[in-house]
Amino acid sequence: MNDSDAVLAANLEFYRAFATRDLVAMDEVWAREAPVACIHPGWPILSGRDAVMESWQGILANPQAPRIACYDERVVLYGETALVLCEEELESGTLVASNFFVREGDGWRLAHHQASQLVARRPQRPTRSQLN
Repeated sequence: MNDSDAVLAANLEFYRAFATRDLVAMDEVWAREAPVACIHPGWPILSGRDAVMESWQGILANPQAPRIACYDERVVLYGETALVLCEEELESGTLVASNFFVREGDGWRLAHHQASQLVARRPQRPTRSQLN
């Protein structure tokens, strides 16, 4: 498995933990050595593993927490770190998210997650065939 595939697999595990409300799995996804931070939509910045994991404990225990499907993932590798840009589909709309991963040991761990509401999509540029 190449690094891009491994990062996408780690990203999938993050969303799987979220979807199944599995706090143990969510804890496994997050970095233990690197500093971590998280910005949930509408929340202040959470910094430090304890604060981030406490937020996930509350979210995953809440039966009203949204169901999220991740799609359109794009990986950008930066050596021992990687960024996944994606969209999160909820019943109430779409979020855009960035998930920053670090290599720890033999795997990729999440060091930062940020999601925010997608208010407007950038207009698509017309193709040549649409112009003619």
